[in-house]
Amino acid sequence: MGLLTPLAVRIGALPWLPRLLPQISGLDRGLQRISRGHVGVLDLAGLPNLMLTVTGRISGKPRSTPLLYVRDGAHLLIAGSSFGAPRTPAWAHNLRDAETALVEKSGRRVRVRAQELTSRERDRAWSLMCHVWPNFALYEQRADRLIPVFRLTPVHTR
Repeated sequence: MGLLTPLAVRIGALPWLPRLLPQISGLDRGLQRISRGHVGVLDLAGLPNLMLTVTGRISGKPRSTPLLYVRDGAHLLIAGSSFGAPRTPAWAHNLRDAETALVEKSGRRVRVRAQELTSRERDRAWSLMCHVWPNFALYEQRADRLIPVFRLTPVHTR
């Protein structure tokens, strides 16, 4: 956690924030591009983040989305919260359909497999995620939907 994390948590709780998601994501992608994957909006807040690239299930084109992640051993956990927007983000639907995705963090790219978590596994992961980013619990209330949680596991090529 960084010095600006408490401020980020307060900003992240604002009820109108989901409306700014396209602008925030665009700014993050720009920072990531300029810094070659080393700096994003969440880095400025001292939060762990990655750039997820997954093939669009309809377009067939690669789609990149900046996301907060939580480490769980050798795995990374991500949530389809969209700041509590009422609809599940497109990247989550794309990830469900994709065999693999690409994760970039700190300038390194890793191919991953995603598993959507259910039941007790999801509950345990959700608890870890809410510890790192308390607003996840608020987002789930605001969204009035079960926010999908995915476990990303590196694909080891031979």
